[in-house]
Amino acid sequence: MGLFDFGKKKEENKGCCCGTDAKKEMNTDCCCKEAGSLNSVKVLGAGCKSCHEQFENAKTAVKSLGLSAEVEYITDMEKIMGYGVMSMPAIVANEKVVSMGKVLKASEVEKLLHKLGY
Repeated sequence: MGLFDFGKKKEENKGCCCGTDAKKEMNTDCCCKEAGSLNSVKVLGAGCKSCHEQFENAKTAVKSLGLSAEVEYITDMEKIMGYGVMSMPAIVANEKVVSMGKVLKASEVEKLLHKLGY
């Protein structure tokens, strides 16, 4: 990302619902196990106590729901800016920002994921 690219969303190949280019590579409709499944949860944060707390709450929620999604903690500011997030912590489910700017309790993350159909 260049000096004057601040705030611009980095163009990524979004061939599949999970953000990969698997449709083109595999000639399939989707690389995901099944449509509507939660494949990844990312917590975006600066490394502070609140962001770590959100990461732990997200892991707890995914486990409580019995989901096999990987929960990742991202602190790389370039990657975070790629999602257009300006307020942290943020939660990204299947490459879509679903929460930002507040720490959700594990039960709140569960409700959010359930509301999204996961």
